[in-house]
Amino acid sequence: MSKFLSPTLAAVTPYTPGEQPQDQQYIKLNTNESPYLPSPAVIAAVSEHEVEKLRLYSDPACADLLKAAAAHFGLQPEQIMPGNGSDENLFFALRAFCDADHPLAYADITYGCYGVWCGLMHIPSHIIPLKEDFTLDPKDYYGLNQTIVLANPNAPTGIALPRAEIEGILKANPNNVVIVDEAYVDFGGESCVPLIDQYENLLVVQTFSKSRQLAGARLGLAMGNAKLIADLNRVKFSLNPYNINRLTLKAGQAALEDTAYFDRTRAAIVDTRAWTKQQLEQRGFAVLDSRSNFLFASTDRKDGDTLYKELKKNGILVRHFDAPRIQNWLRITIGTPEQMQTFMETLDKIMEE
Repeated sequence: MSKFLSPTLAAVTPYTPGEQPQDQQYIKLNTNESPYLPSPAVIAAVSEHEVEKLRLYSDPACADLLKAAAAHFGLQPEQIMPGNGSDENLFFALRAFCDADHPLAYADITYGCYGVWCGLMHIPSHIIPLKEDFTLDPKDYYGLNQTIVLANPNAPTGIALPRAEIEGILKANPNNVVIVDEAYVDFGGESCVPLIDQYENLLVVQTFSKSRQLAGARLGLAMGNAKLIADLNRVKFSLNPYNINRLTLKAGQAALEDTAYFDRTRAAIVDTRAWTKQQLEQRGFAVLDSRSNFLFASTDRKDGDTLYKELKKNGILVRHFDAPRIQNWLRITIGTPEQMQTFMETLDKIMEE
């Protein structure tokens, strides 16, 4: 870092993304991307005609995308705000609903950006440990009088809370915003979107990166009470009014409208997840009950770091975290059936060595 960097920022530890090799020599099971191509409707929407329009600014109101999203989720356009990936919406939410006097409560094992953003924006963190089996006890969040963020299903564990238990947290914190990060909800979780009209303190954040094959397009949605969305737009228009580019707006609208492709590809991932979990358990691995597009697995036969490095040597990337409670666990993205078969064969070879 330079001598000019703010001392406050120098103290922040940035988030470390999963490896993104550009030579494609690996089977990438480390960043929870979809193994399937975007919908044919998306490819058609991002046409030469639309590319030619890149000389023009995108629509800051995102009107066409909001109309499609409102129809898809059964909401009004003013209850939705698109972001540059769900990360931007989450960042905007923390900026809007937290400050030095209003902490953010979140789990000790969850998406790493929550803590990074707290450090960046000087927001006190209230870190609440998961139970020994990595499940979350909703009662730990009752009556906190703090902004709360819950990844549901959680990452990196993949475990999901039922909607009714999230509702209990909402009822127990009526004067504070509860943010539900639903990045992986389409693979078996219960979305809280149906609760939006009942709870003015609920903000649901979803992404197009996982179940809609648009990780590289950077698009997410924040959904909630119209007044909450107005708060987020206040932040957006103070920072980045053209936050969604023209091609992403078109791609996102097409992805939402092609529900048949969405259902087919997510069902394929759920089926492959079940097969992979069974195969790992047959080999003696402990595997958590995932409702996401990845599995969280561990074995006593090899430590997590060694297994991660051996898989990488053999051309397969998985995600390893060095946090003490989970350092023996691996997060394994679900790929195509062929990719997961190769993963299992490679794993067998490593375990025999």
